[in-house]
Amino acid sequence: MKGFCTLASGSRGNCTYLGTENTKILVDAGISGKAIKNKLAEIDVDIADIDAILITHEHTDHIQGLRVLAYRMGIPVFANQETAKGIVAHYSDCPKFKIFSTGETFEFGDLEIHPFSIQHDTLDPVAFTIRLNSLKLGFCTDLGFVTSLVRNRLIECDHLYIEANHQPSMVHACARPMFYKQRVLGRTGHLSNEACGELLRDIAHPNLKSVHLAHLSQECNSPETAISVINDILQEKGINLDMCVAPQNKISKAIHF
Repeated sequence: MKGFCTLASGSRGNCTYLGTENTKILVDAGISGKAIKNKLAEIDVDIADIDAILITHEHTDHIQGLRVLAYRMGIPVFANQETAKGIVAHYSDCPKFKIFSTGETFEFGDLEIHPFSIQHDTLDPVAFTIRLNSLKLGFCTDLGFVTSLVRNRLIECDHLYIEANHQPSMVHACARPMFYKQRVLGRTGHLSNEACGELLRDIAHPNLKSVHLAHLSQECNSPETAISVINDILQEKGINLDMCVAPQNKISKAIHF
């Protein structure tokens, strides 16, 4: 498949496929190797053809599949130095790393990849913009708030995969302990529907072709709530975007190049 789709998105695991004529990668591998293999097969991609895995940070819901893909199959793992240390500490072993520097663009196959810093409670978390010919893709989740750097990096994207994790009122009302609520709502936690909508309002442009809303909380959000809240913010400026929700348990809407 030439294009991208999410294989899983949420607190129980995150993984996105991106493929071109020459290069096939995953952004994160937070579900089991078996699940990744089966989901790739649904889009007619052989797991053996995956060239590399980009890792945003070392939380388990982003690295679970490395046990099979990296350690058993030997697929290279792109990560910054601190995230690599976190992966090694988690698995007590070292996969085939390709270390990048946060903030510095690098090339892999026909992709131009730029990792940039985000605010999250891990060692050195990043999001990515990826350029393919004239297309610019943005992959940005697991951030507590939108910095000026995040906003600037996501300007002029043709396709966006962006976090809309929770509705604050639902977080306050849920039965989770206070430390969970403080973490999710904090500046190194997760992005709310409102914050996502405000970001999209600020960076929307005529060539923004699609938006995948990602990492939705199953307890403190819903697809209907996320889309409604974000659309209300966008409509204040007369903005209409092609939005869909990246689900946890099945493949998302595919974007073909």
